[in-house]
Amino acid sequence: MKICCIGAGYVGGPTMAMIAHKCSGHTVTVVDINQSRIDAWNSDVLPIYEPGLDEIVKASRGKTLFFSTDIDTAIREADIIFMSVNTPTKTYGVGAGRAADLRYIEKCARKIAEVAENDKIVVEKSTLPVRTAESIKRILESNSKGRKFQILSNPEFLAEGTAVADLENPDRVLIGGDQTPDGLAAIQKLVDVYAQWVPTENILTTNVWSSELSKLTANAFLAQRISSINAISALCEATGANVDEVAHAIGTDSRIGPKFLKSSVGFGGSCFQKDILNLVYLCEHFGLPEVAAYWNGVIEMNDYQKHRFGRRIISTMFNTVSDKKIAVLGFAFKKDTNDTRESAAIYVCKDLIEEQANVSIYDPKVPEAQIRRDLGLAEDATAVTICDDAYEATKNAHAVLILTEWDEFKALDFKKIYDQMNLPAFLFDGRNLLDLDALRSIGFEATGIGRG
Repeated sequence: MKICCIGAGYVGGPTMAMIAHKCSGHTVTVVDINQSRIDAWNSDVLPIYEPGLDEIVKASRGKTLFFSTDIDTAIREADIIFMSVNTPTKTYGVGAGRAADLRYIEKCARKIAEVAENDKIVVEKSTLPVRTAESIKRILESNSKGRKFQILSNPEFLAEGTAVADLENPDRVLIGGDQTPDGLAAIQKLVDVYAQWVPTENILTTNVWSSELSKLTANAFLAQRISSINAISALCEATGANVDEVAHAIGTDSRIGPKFLKSSVGFGGSCFQKDILNLVYLCEHFGLPEVAAYWNGVIEMNDYQKHRFGRRIISTMFNTVSDKKIAVLGFAFKKDTNDTRESAAIYVCKDLIEEQANVSIYDPKVPEAQIRRDLGLAEDATAVTICDDAYEATKNAHAVLILTEWDEFKALDFKKIYDQMNLPAFLFDGRNLLDLDALRSIGFEATGIGRG
């Protein structure tokens, strides 16, 4: 078969690369209107950093995997079309700040209806609110001209930083479609693609609506666990308990388990906040205000944790960071990715800039231009300096903040860092990555999340 994916972002690019890598009998074309992004996918420096992604892209590119801006041709030739475009939270109109902005999804559907010359299977791969497939179906059927379209929901469950491993050995692949003969046949075609490397018992099939809601619910449950342990971290700091010990103790309960119980400065990324806000909007729309308030509390706790961390920095440093140099290590929302969407580092840095601190930032994968865009800085802004390594960032600093759990930060020579800082030297571990007692033995005034 010929497979087309509209959208060359964090989901479409890696997912299609894995399909091309595993399914040598199919041709996969990823298309996007962004010429520079397509050029990057065709270059030696990919636009997305994921461990292992370079190898599988370069092994398949030009053979079973292609990247192009020729959207019309890819749609016409494809048997299966994945829609993997951005679905940000609306910033305008009804549902602003909570509902998903579906303008790009609708444009995709209209483009498919305009260009397609025969029957197509259209697959939702973007994170979408429940019943979006119905809207896509109406657009396509209204412009069918005798063609038949089957709409499937195939949500992604990737964790950035481990996307390649998640794609190669997924916990589950979820495919939702109409429970009609044609719908079931379309589901089976997509099942057959994934079954070339995924055990069939890990491929789940449902109706469309269950598939769409499962994605939102999964992210909501995971984010809820992070906000729950972060709420307890505040209590730990107030009482003298150690949040890591609390998390370990409750994580040994088989009913709870240890995953997503790592306290931190807060969760980020493109999915958790967006999906929960979408869930809140849906609950309000269907007249469930109590349910909406419950899930909104997860977001409020996450926001509280980010700003609480900033306030703790200021209060610890004698209630002022004005004109002090604060070194920020890590700007991506998590390690092993260059994605900064909703990164806690953005909020912490903005709070420090507002307090007139001089902020120096180092991240091993996030480029300077992206950092400046996220912070809303002009190119000549002097309040923030972007550095090439951790030692440059921390030179003459008054404090060091660990805001992304990059492995390389655990291997830093903190004695060397301490010796070049202004004293007293503060260290705030926003990811509970380091041994605080070891840092204190060097001379740091070191604090973590929920650990004193």
